Amino acid sequence: MSPLPPAEQQSAILDDDAHPNTPHGPDTAKARAAVRGGAFAYFVDQFDIYLPIVVLAPATDYFQSAHLSASTTALLASLVFASTLIGRPLGAIIFGHFADTVGRKRTTLVAVGGFGVITLITACLPGHETIGTWSVGLLIALRFIDGIFLGGEYTTAVPLAMEWSPRHKRGLYASVITSTSPAAYAMIAALTLLLLQAMPSTGLHSSYVQWGWRIPFLVGAVLSALLFRYYLKQVHEPPPEYTGERHKLPLVQLLVRYPKSLAQVFVLMTGTWLATNMEAAVTPGQLKEHLALSSKQVTLTMLVINASAALCYPLFGLLSQRIGRRRFYIGYGLSVMVIGAGSYALLMVSDGGLGAAVGWGVMIGVFTVGTFGPIAAYLTERFPASIRSTGYGVGYSLALIAPAFYQFYLRQFDGVMPSHLAPAVLIALAGALIAFGGFLGPETKDVDMADDSTIPKLA
Repeated sequence: MSPLPPAEQQSAILDDDAHPNTPHGPDTAKARAAVRGGAFAYFVDQFDIYLPIVVLAPATDYFQSAHLSASTTALLASLVFASTLIGRPLGAIIFGHFADTVGRKRTTLVAVGGFGVITLITACLPGHETIGTWSVGLLIALRFIDGIFLGGEYTTAVPLAMEWSPRHKRGLYASVITSTSPAAYAMIAALTLLLLQAMPSTGLHSSYVQWGWRIPFLVGAVLSALLFRYYLKQVHEPPPEYTGERHKLPLVQLLVRYPKSLAQVFVLMTGTWLATNMEAAVTPGQLKEHLALSSKQVTLTMLVINASAALCYPLFGLLSQRIGRRRFYIGYGLSVMVIGAGSYALLMVSDGGLGAAVGWGVMIGVFTVGTFGPIAAYLTERFPASIRSTGYGVGYSLALIAPAFYQFYLRQFDGVMPSHLAPAVLIALAGALIAFGGFLGPETKDVDMADDSTIPKLA
């Protein structure tokens, strides 16, 4: 079952008052198209970024030598994911510049086309048997380039959607958009589970290892093509008052005029990405290695974890609209520290089994990645129109870099505590950063996207 709301429910959500707070309101059809486009774009983005974590996990032997140690294999696998994350801030800077100076829509089209092509090329890669270590090297390099285009896509598409959204619905619309992230993970997990069920996956020459993993990458390329066509035909640039006076160097404007705002967002997003990496990248390995679940059981557990998170995002978005973004992030960060980290630790010390994994997994899903619920609204509300894409993209992506090296941090706990409990410590640290970042920031839910004077700056 898809964790996304039914199509009719989404349509009703987006049809109700789908216009910004302007005196007369722009075309509501354009507003709905922009928000739907933002949700579709975020889904395709997240589908693409999670592909190597889920899909390639059972096919590691295809890209790497069987003679490598377990630690080296894990390190190379983490670099495949980390390379994408490292490319995203660079993409945010490049594409944020053009989104703020040329236009949101045209820049989105270039970014979407770029990562669609890279995903298609990745699906055609030869393996270690054919080209040796070049195989994993090319995979890492392509994922880095892919990360640049992915960083550009959400830097342009999300601010465009938020600028078309009504002020009193931004929290809800933001959560509808970001709920597609765990939904994308759940879809990949379901597709991988189906493939593992339908074909042999044990051994280098098994069907899944040789060609089955390519199918989800091809699906990702097709989704990119559909997204490109949707933006080309359906999505429009926001009204001029929502993009502001264009500066030649928006990144310089961001760094010179809003350094404290950027630093505050950096703290919050560092915690957000650290918690995300523990949930999305580390948990599958721990389920398999420490709790001895099969590949199918791990995939099913991760599906449940991310479906639970997806269902909670709209609730978190509505909650932030009611109590305010600042209060939400302070409270949610504390919940991650206590409930998220505690649930992870309790799962790891349990007797194992699929039931325990699914039960505790639901708690982990809800209380590790829920920061993303209203994040699209919050980050676009933090920066003025003329540098909004750059501010959103850099603020969202710059904090990716340090958490991307999570494997190095986890190794620091060797000899101090069991390796299966170390991720719980980093989840607690992530929660502390989220709460502190929320505390440092102002309230933003009543910001008028067309009026820069309503955007609060830090003292």
